[in-house]
Amino acid sequence: MAEKTIPILPCRTLQPVLDFYTALGFAVTYRQKSPNPYAIVERGGIELQFFGVKDHEPAGSLGTCYVLTDDVDGLHAAFRTGLKQAYGRIPTRGLPRIGPLRDMSYGVRQFLLSDPGGNCVRVGQPTSEDRHHLRAPEETFARALHHAALLADSKEDPAGAAKVVDRVLHLDERPAPVQLLRLLVLRADVAGRLGDERARASALADADAVRLTDGERESVREDLERIEELRG
Repeated sequence: MAEKTIPILPCRTLQPVLDFYTALGFAVTYRQKSPNPYAIVERGGIELQFFGVKDHEPAGSLGTCYVLTDDVDGLHAAFRTGLKQAYGRIPTRGLPRIGPLRDMSYGVRQFLLSDPGGNCVRVGQPTSEDRHHLRAPEETFARALHHAALLADSKEDPAGAAKVVDRVLHLDERPAPVQLLRLLVLRADVAGRLGDERARASALADADAVRLTDGERESVREDLERIEELRG
């Protein structure tokens, strides 16, 4: 017998959630209005089910699941394209939103997707058979970036990530330009998730002021692209 696990996730109302997943290329394969709101969406081998709860608070939702794929870059690109077509932009803060691709320290390349119900769908591709966390870097700023990224994208703790970045940026020692840019981009990202527009704008302005060589700009090309998305 072949087993299959299907997540069943909460939402306040079905339609915004179904519209979101339709934009990602999912098909609505089932919908029930009574006795309880319920729906199923499918895309390839991914199936997600949703139930409506009137007093559900999306901002406080703990609903989550993990989708394993052998083409995380392809799914990320396809989802971004679909969201831009549906919303006129790529949503990077608030709900719904899509996060950047990151190579995590525990052997996966992944991105986070948060739907209108506040559910976090993690989409990842294994990059190593070792799922244990790599040892954190010893260097001050690399270590801070390591821990802040884990807080933001593994623990879903943007406030904790913000504290790590703020603390390290107030040290007397200054990071190298590439490290500084990456820290500021992450700070702007988590500020957006927290709804702190002042901190987001400040981090983006500081990132614009970082001077980079051509070689450094190429090494942080994805971070520079993320800055433009975070302005939206």
